[in-house]
Amino acid sequence: MDKFRGSLLAGAVGDALGGAIEFEHMDAIRARFGPAGLTDFAPAYGKVGAITDDTQMTLFTLEGLVIARKHGTDPLWDVRAAYGRWLHTQGGPAVRVEGWLLDEPGMFSQRAPGTTCLSALYDEESFGTTSDHINNSKGCGGVMRAAPVALWSEDVDEVFALAAGTAAITHGHPSGFLSAGVLAVIVQQVLVGASVMEAVAEAREELVRWDEHEELLEVVDLAVRLGSRGKRPTPELIETLFGGGWVGEEALGIGLYAALVAESVEDGLLLAVNISGDSDSTGSVCGNILGARDGVEGIPRRWLEGVELGEVLERSADEAGGTFGVYG
Repeated sequence: MDKFRGSLLAGAVGDALGGAIEFEHMDAIRARFGPAGLTDFAPAYGKVGAITDDTQMTLFTLEGLVIARKHGTDPLWDVRAAYGRWLHTQGGPAVRVEGWLLDEPGMFSQRAPGTTCLSALYDEESFGTTSDHINNSKGCGGVMRAAPVALWSEDVDEVFALAAGTAAITHGHPSGFLSAGVLAVIVQQVLVGASVMEAVAEAREELVRWDEHEELLEVVDLAVRLGSRGKRPTPELIETLFGGGWVGEEALGIGLYAALVAESVEDGLLLAVNISGDSDSTGSVCGNILGARDGVEGIPRRWLEGVELGEVLERSADEAGGTFGVYG
């Protein structure tokens, strides 16, 4: 009953942890917090536990999907409209109001929004797809927001294609949108009881059917090989193997590797965010996976109580549960 809520909340917690150290080198992180690096929420954007654009856009992805299911309309068009509403919260043009998130004052805050997302969305007529690419960006802005697509269908192919489609709205490189498909299928499969390793196998089987999957497949397979050994990564090893998480395949690889070797949600999130790179996105990806595995009870209470917009996340999960039937 609480696994999707756990995925949403743990993703936000990972986002908030990483948001406090995003853009910082690991040497600077250790200088601030000690040899272990970051171990708890730290101030960012004027508060402790602040989410970033990762969680904002995840919430708008979910809102668009809920509206599409209620109205029986095209989910990609409704998600694109929801991203237009997110753009409005970042100072963009006014939009036709539908949904509930624009009623939340806390959504109207700029948290280092990705330039690719902003530029792709400012033209209301623009609509990138997996076959008609809007640009050649493979930034991680597509994968970081894709987890809610796991709810859309029991069909793996459908979930993969829809998640890739939501990412392609703003990111046109295959590694930018296929990584979203992989994450959504992993979350979907974990929600219905698969282990993370089993879920990756399902996602991999779908990934290889898509053109230009090779770059992402190499990273997914690397994460699985390392994860199956259970070897604890250092931040330096993660950076050597996967990079800084700035692009889709890197963010997915780091978040997945951390999830595969994690002893708990807390352990996995701290592994995922203590890197020299895009810590909020790698934390979000890891949290989406581990929250789906362990549910709300697996998330430390101090983080559940401290994450920004926790009530909005809870209400959004409840709205999704009533719409998609994921709560029984």
